[in-house]
Amino acid sequence: MSKLWYKKPADIWEEALPIGNGRMGGMIYGTVESEHIQLNEDSVWYGAYVDRNNPDALKNLPKIRELIKNGQIPEAEELMVYALSGIPQSQKPYQSLGDLTLRFKGMEGHKSDYIRCLSLDHGLHTMEVKVEGTTYRRETFLSAVDDVMVMRITSSESHKISFSALLTRERFYDSVVGLGADSIMLDGNLGKGGLDFAMMLRAKVDGGTCQVIGEHIVVKDADSVTLLFTAGTSFRFNNLKESLKDILDKAAKRSYEELKSRHIKDYTTLYNRVRFELDGIASYDELTTAERLEKAKDGEVDLGLSKLYFDYGRYLLISCSREGSLPANLQGIWNKDMSPAWDSKYTININTQMNYWPAEVCNLSECHMPLFDLIKRMVPNGRKTARTMYNCRGFVAHHNTDIWGDTAVQDHWIPSSYWVLGAAWLCTHQWTHYEYSKDEEFLRKSFPIMREAALFFLDFLIEDKGYLKVCPSVSPENIYILPSGVQGAVTMGATMDNQILRDLFTQCIKAAKILGVSDELNEQIKEALEKLQPTQIGSRGNIMEWAEDYDEAEPGHRHISHLYGLHPSSQITMDETPKLAKAARQTLEQRLSQGGGHTGWSRAWIINLYAKLWDGEEAYKNLEALISKSTLANMFDNHPPFQIDGNFGGTAAIAHMLVQSTDNRVVLLPALPKAWKDGSIKGLCIHGAAEISMEWKEHQLSMCEIRAKHKLNTNLIYKEEKYEISLEAGERFIL
Repeated sequence: MSKLWYKKPADIWEEALPIGNGRMGGMIYGTVESEHIQLNEDSVWYGAYVDRNNPDALKNLPKIRELIKNGQIPEAEELMVYALSGIPQSQKPYQSLGDLTLRFKGMEGHKSDYIRCLSLDHGLHTMEVKVEGTTYRRETFLSAVDDVMVMRITSSESHKISFSALLTRERFYDSVVGLGADSIMLDGNLGKGGLDFAMMLRAKVDGGTCQVIGEHIVVKDADSVTLLFTAGTSFRFNNLKESLKDILDKAAKRSYEELKSRHIKDYTTLYNRVRFELDGIASYDELTTAERLEKAKDGEVDLGLSKLYFDYGRYLLISCSREGSLPANLQGIWNKDMSPAWDSKYTININTQMNYWPAEVCNLSECHMPLFDLIKRMVPNGRKTARTMYNCRGFVAHHNTDIWGDTAVQDHWIPSSYWVLGAAWLCTHQWTHYEYSKDEEFLRKSFPIMREAALFFLDFLIEDKGYLKVCPSVSPENIYILPSGVQGAVTMGATMDNQILRDLFTQCIKAAKILGVSDELNEQIKEALEKLQPTQIGSRGNIMEWAEDYDEAEPGHRHISHLYGLHPSSQITMDETPKLAKAARQTLEQRLSQGGGHTGWSRAWIINLYAKLWDGEEAYKNLEALISKSTLANMFDNHPPFQIDGNFGGTAAIAHMLVQSTDNRVVLLPALPKAWKDGSIKGLCIHGAAEISMEWKEHQLSMCEIRAKHKLNTNLIYKEEKYEISLEAGERFIL
C-alpha cells in the first residue's frame, strides 16, 4: 500500500496532508481536540480582468531594438521597464478560500495509538486516536464525482461525539449564516468587479442532536457524523448559492459508504492505470513518513521513497487538475495565503509547463485538459497584446498568466518579465497531447491556436546575421556579462527561444500535413523554421545560452533554459545528436559544480535532463537530493517556499528513467539506476497512443509488453538491440 503516515498531528501547514478533487482542495492537520482543514477552491482569484497592455510599447519598440543591437543593454532595459511593462504591473493573485475548524469535547483525556494517514491508493485521509479507552476515527476525502468534501466521524462507543464546526476566512468576506438546523454558509466577494464566492457545510448526524447557533454548527452526543462541504465562485456557477445548496442536497441523499465507494471508483480509475514496483522496499513502510524523511536528510534516502514520490506525484495531479477544473497553479490547488508567493499564479516560463510533464507519460491525459482550456482563454487577450504592444498578428503571452488568461507583461523584473515565448511553449503541450493520444479531433481544434502562436513570431522576428531572432528577449531568468563587464539580461536570439520556436514551427508543419492543410501560412512557417539559429556549442564545451558566448553572472543558476532542447524537447538526444548531448552534459556539470539545483523544481528538471542523457546514476543521485534537500514533511516540493512543480517534475523524471519515446523510437530502461535492481512498471504511455509495461531482474529487462490503442509504427530500442514494431489498434507486442 502506498501511503503517507504519521504518529502525530501536523503542527504547521507544511506538515498537513492534501486532498483534492480538481477544483477544491483541503489541507488536513489531523489534530485531536480541534481539527483544522485549510480550504481552497480553484477560482478564488482576487479582482477583475483589466486590460494592462502598455500603450507606449509600440512606439518605443524600434528604439529598444536599436539599443540592443548597439550593445546599449542598460539603456534598453531601462526603456523596457517604462514602455513594455503592464499597467498596472501585476496580474491578479490566487487566494486561500478559508478554514474549517472543528472543536471537539471529551477529547482532553489520555491519548494513545494516534495515527494519521493519506492513502494514495484510495485518495483517502484517515485520523485515528484512542482517548481514555474510546477510539475515534475520521475519514476524509474530496469527491470529484459528487463535488463535495466528505468527513466521516465515528467512535467505538455510542453518544461520544460532540463538537462545534466553524467556517472562517482570514479577511475579506461578507457574512456567515445558518441554513436550517444543520448547515452554515460563509460568503463574500473578491474585490470590485471580481467574483462572488461561497462555501457551505452540512452535518448529517446519527444519534445525538444538531443545531445551528450563531455561526456554528453544534453537534452533541452523536454516534457518528458525516460532514459535507462544498464551495465555489461565480466564475463557474451563475446561481452560486443555489448551485452549492443543490450539490449538498444531492450528496446528502447518499449514504457515507456510497459516497466513499463512488469517490474511490472515480479516483482509482485514473490512479490504477500505472503501477511502479521495486523489490525490497516493504520494510521501509514500517517507518513513518516523517522518520523516513528525517533519515533522508541525514543521507539515508531509502529505496522505497522513489516509489512513494512517484505515486504521490500522480495522486497530486489527479487531485488538483481534473477535466472542468482550472489547471494546477504554482501550488497546485493548495495555498494557505491571501497574498501568496508569486501570487500562486501560472508562471509559464517553466513552472506551469513542468506541472504537466507527467500527464501524458503517466497515463493521466485527462488531467492535461485544464491547461488547454486556459490556453483558449488566453487567445483573445494574447491577440490584443500582440496587436497593441508589437503590431503583430497572432497571439502572444509573456512569463505569467492568471485565471483570466492575462497576457500582458508581469512585474518589472528584467530577467523574466519581457520574455514573449510563454504562449508558444504552452502550445507545444497541445502537440504533446496529440503525440500520446493520436486524437485527430483534438488536433483539429488545437491547430488554429498553435498557428496563431506561430503567426505572431512571423511578424515579430527580426533578421540578424542571417538568422531570424526574437528581440527583445531574455533567457529565463539568467544574467550574462558583456566583455566590458556590464551585466544584462535582455538579448536577441536566446537559445531557448530558438528551441521553442523550432518545436512550435515543426509541430505546426506536421499538424498541417496530418490535417491536409496546405496554404501560404504553412509555407511561411517552413521558411522561418529554416532561418532559426541552430543550437551552438560554446568555448567551454557547453550549450551556449545566448547567441554570443557570454559568461554568466550566476554560474549555478536555477534555470537551465538553454537545455530545453534536451528536455522537455527531444531536439537533443543521445542517439541522434551525440555532440549536442555531450555538450548538454558539460552544461549540467558546470551548473552543478557552481551550486545548481538548489531549488526543488530546478533539481527536478536536472533529473529529467540526466534521464535524457541515459545516465541512471546521476539521475538517481539528483532524485535522492530532491528528496533529501527539497522535500517538506508532507512531501510537498520546497522551492522554498512550497511549489508543486518539483513534485510533478520529479514524477515525470522517474517515468523517463524507465522509458523514453519520440515519434520514431521507444527506448527501454534508458536510465535505470543500480539502486533499482529488480522492479516493474505497468501502464506508462508512449508516443503513438500505446501503453507499455516492463519487468527487470538484476538490472536486465526480463519482459516488455506494448499495447497499441492506435495504429503504431515505431522502433523499440533496448541497449544494443533494436526491434521494428508495427501494430494495429488493440494488438500487443511482447518481448
